[in-house]
Amino acid sequence: MDIRTRAIHAGDRKKAGPHVPVTTPIYTAASFFYEDMEQLDRVFGREQAGYCYSRYDNPSNGALEELMRSLEGGHGALACASGMAAIQTALMAALTERPKAILAADALYGATISVLLKVFAPLGIEVAFVDMCDLAAVEAAIAARRPGCVLMETMSNPLLRVGQVDRIAQLARAAGAAFIVDNTFGTPLLIRPMELGANMVVHSATKYLAGHGDVLAGIAVSDEPHYATLRMLSRAYGPVLGPFESYLTMRGIKTFPLRMERHCANASRVAQWLKEHPSIERVHFPGDPGHPDAATVRRLFAPGLYGGMVSFEIRGAHRAEIFRFMERLKLVVRATSLGDVHSMILYPVMSSHREVPPEQRERMGIRDNLVRLSVGIEAVEDILEDLEQALELE
Repeated sequence: MDIRTRAIHAGDRKKAGPHVPVTTPIYTAASFFYEDMEQLDRVFGREQAGYCYSRYDNPSNGALEELMRSLEGGHGALACASGMAAIQTALMAALTERPKAILAADALYGATISVLLKVFAPLGIEVAFVDMCDLAAVEAAIAARRPGCVLMETMSNPLLRVGQVDRIAQLARAAGAAFIVDNTFGTPLLIRPMELGANMVVHSATKYLAGHGDVLAGIAVSDEPHYATLRMLSRAYGPVLGPFESYLTMRGIKTFPLRMERHCANASRVAQWLKEHPSIERVHFPGDPGHPDAATVRRLFAPGLYGGMVSFEIRGAHRAEIFRFMERLKLVVRATSLGDVHSMILYPVMSSHREVPPEQRERMGIRDNLVRLSVGIEAVEDILEDLEQALELE
């Protein structure tokens, strides 16, 4: 069944007595009881399917988890209170019975870098970084460090580099390491890392999946070997998503393929326009034939779909000029997120990568003249008109 169909139907319409609700209800109960105590005992012991306490399982969350398992092609999924909760839980599941070492991409979302360096490293877990777009360097780093886990993004934040997910999966598997991929920018419409060998895939569902800026949520999708550990960790420390947020996320996913196709089409137009603008020094976009990872993009991504993100550098600009450009925008929203129906822009050195030391940002290629644009689904002519008037900085 096509992913566009599964996005609408998977997880919904569970029988609830003599009737079947057309969408999954919002189950706000913290706990559930049974007339038969023997049955409750079996549910508590996970010998029988059922619900007993919402930190363990909730029907609203379960429907969303079934939907995401279907979209990413995993064995099971865990709905979390945020994307960062999903990443942390997946990392912990990966390292439970493996060497306490993480090999991560050297280009990651700033909060992911923070959780690696400020949460995992102080606990004695070795953290190292490598250029995931340099396959030889990845192979050498895995051989030298023998990590328990390898972590990357399908498209790096914010420079949109694309590593060879399938080849890195092979290297990780050969070394006995778990392989986790953050697919927030890619979404399962563009690329499904579990089909390419990943053990777990994580999302900030706040972004393209929910898609309307009204929910904070995360998803971790797992293969069978890691799923029991993922659920055990969730039951133990409770990073779970609320049922109302599950409902909103699931409602958003029903239209996510349609929205994502429009995001991709608009982003392609915006990237091409920016490349030709005299005020723009450089454009970062995976659909650009001159992108450093163009061959990987063509090989791994769905044809003609390159994501809705465009990063660009304004010629000769520094903090003051960037602020002035962003303040002039009238349609594009200045906000710290992405993937909403409306276009959004942020300044990475001030927001997404604020906590990353300046010297590390420089090594990552995040310069003071870089902005990150999440292209929305508005009429693209209106987006371009807004960018044009804002770039008239003189």
